[in-house]
Amino acid sequence: MEPVHSGKVRDVYADGDDLVLVASDRVSVYDVVLPTPIPDKGRVLTQLSLWWFERLADIMPNHVVSASDVPAEWAGRAIRCRRLEMMPVEFVARGYLAGSALAEYRKHKSLSGNPLPGGLVEASRLPEPVFTPTTKAAEGHDEPITYDDVVGLIGAETAERLRDATLRIYSRGAELAAERGIVIADTKVEFGRAPDGTLVLADEVLTPDSSRFWPADQWRPGRPQNSLDKQFLRDWSSTIAEWDRTPPGPEVPEDIVEATRARYVECYERITGRRWR
Repeated sequence: MEPVHSGKVRDVYADGDDLVLVASDRVSVYDVVLPTPIPDKGRVLTQLSLWWFERLADIMPNHVVSASDVPAEWAGRAIRCRRLEMMPVEFVARGYLAGSALAEYRKHKSLSGNPLPGGLVEASRLPEPVFTPTTKAAEGHDEPITYDDVVGLIGAETAERLRDATLRIYSRGAELAAERGIVIADTKVEFGRAPDGTLVLADEVLTPDSSRFWPADQWRPGRPQNSLDKQFLRDWSSTIAEWDRTPPGPEVPEDIVEATRARYVECYERITGRRWR
């Protein structure tokens, strides 16, 4: 098995015609990998993605070849998957106003060129989900782009299909999560093209690393929300006055590690209805 790439969270290996995607316990905030891992995080991301892939297969085929045909030391956190030509875009759908979208709305009263009504506040539900793509930066921060920019990068037909798929994935996920008492505020997905030309859903999907999850019974527009995702760790890191959001990142205290792990596990258990083991 040959190493191909090591990202902030995932390591990729080539194995014959396939790739093996391994989700580590590394965690990043503001695009900086922190030196302290979060136990079980990689396994949660992998198992939750597999659960969602099954429930989204009618919208878009996915890259999974096998979740079991992987080296034993990576069992539970690795997926054998298809080789794809990945799209140079992060496909983002938002149903609520949070994060960078809130800052953009306050400045422009729009998101990615889509006008929005006045009077919205932090965590407001949007009139309908909005497609807000970004660049896919190899280093540094992803930058917002418009739908027209996406058309320029991948062509009109592909852009339309993947925009529609992104919004359908978000809507399906938000509906299923709502039945389980969770608000999915936004999510990021990635797509690739198989050698036969098929468009394929790839990487991870609707996880606490790629999405914002809020307990529905605690949702209160107009203030920051309690979260079941990586936002908890971002919020903690923002309290460290001496850290300027550049490498190296700060060590994470044990109580913050445990609280972060608990949020990932709770998210998995509430969405899937399965007990984490």
